Amino acid sequence: MTDLHAGTPVGIDDIAFATGSYRIDLAEIAPRLGAEPAKYHKGLGQEQMSVVAADEDPVTMAAAAAKKIVDRAGVEGIRTLMFATETSIDQSKSAGVYVHELIGLPATVRTVEMKQACYSATAALQFASALVARNPEEKVLVVAADIARYDLNSAAEPTQGAGAVAMLVAANPKILALDVASGVFTKDVMDFWRPNYRDQALVEGKLSISAYIDAVEGAYQDYISRGGTNFAEIDRFCYHQPFTKMAYKAHRMIAERLGIELSDERVTEQLHPSTVYNRRIGNSYTASSYMGLLSLLDTEAGLAGKRVAIGSYGSGCVAEFLTGTVVEGYESQLRAEENAKVLDDRIVLEDAQYLEIQKRAPEDLGNYSNIGEGLAKGTGPFSWTGVDDHKRMYAAN
Repeated sequence: MTDLHAGTPVGIDDIAFATGSYRIDLAEIAPRLGAEPAKYHKGLGQEQMSVVAADEDPVTMAAAAAKKIVDRAGVEGIRTLMFATETSIDQSKSAGVYVHELIGLPATVRTVEMKQACYSATAALQFASALVARNPEEKVLVVAADIARYDLNSAAEPTQGAGAVAMLVAANPKILALDVASGVFTKDVMDFWRPNYRDQALVEGKLSISAYIDAVEGAYQDYISRGGTNFAEIDRFCYHQPFTKMAYKAHRMIAERLGIELSDERVTEQLHPSTVYNRRIGNSYTASSYMGLLSLLDTEAGLAGKRVAIGSYGSGCVAEFLTGTVVEGYESQLRAEENAKVLDDRIVLEDAQYLEIQKRAPEDLGNYSNIGEGLAKGTGPFSWTGVDDHKRMYAAN
């Protein structure tokens, strides 16, 4: 994004991620679901999904991701923390306030939580960019974190996952300079929702797929009407990935509707690098599109000067299409080796262990301690230590 008065580029200065301490291979759960592994590996494009320990939640993952940014750049200039999630832990208090405390931000940082299914991280990014464009001396920390959970033994179970992405938004960014043009699309659709009384979401699968494609195409058409770059001239695409093959389906169908012919080789070139992490992490809801961006940056070299599109979708529904240009020298900000190690070091679960974690729930939500051994403990820098008199508690490990 460019300040209309000073022409100062605004965008992503740093980006980091965190995920659950455990993982399960989808081939491990396939027999219980009466399916062949190929149904998930090829049909969904998923190999693994991250699983959180009992002492991990969106706050611990968000803080772990944000800590990497603060450890590198400090807190100087950060004036706002925006926490995007649909895995809310409180109906009143922002989950971001817990993150604020855990990573040591000063009291002079405003903190809010944002919600609109899987879309709200994009809203946070745009609002952050506007704040920085107004005052280029300010920085905004945007964090998206979620745990995707569905009913066990359902068709949606293999599309679970967990993850967080933190982004530092600043003037003269070192990674991605955002374009001013963006397009949005909003329509009331009941394709996916989670009522207050449920831990698992409800989803109308076929409707959600068509709503996703219609909304992202609508957002693109709005983007073009506001001076955006032609679809055929964009180098790389990062879509929201409830499962990896959804990105390919959306890209091909939108191109077809626009009358653009794409070879399989061209689709792979435009999309594959952005899907590498999702294939191993699974759905991370609000973090998903930006997990795709991070995957692209980490797994493909020579991106400087290339225009990247982000197709963001949140069921219900809101979509946005935005673009930015990768900044020369962006490689100095990456943590590719560290990120690969995080994924490789996750503890592998057998199906019985995975089911134990998934079914664990406190009997008394007002007073609960999940301090323990084994599957209760994660390997990250922060832990959710329980609830005391209805007060949620966290600690550094």
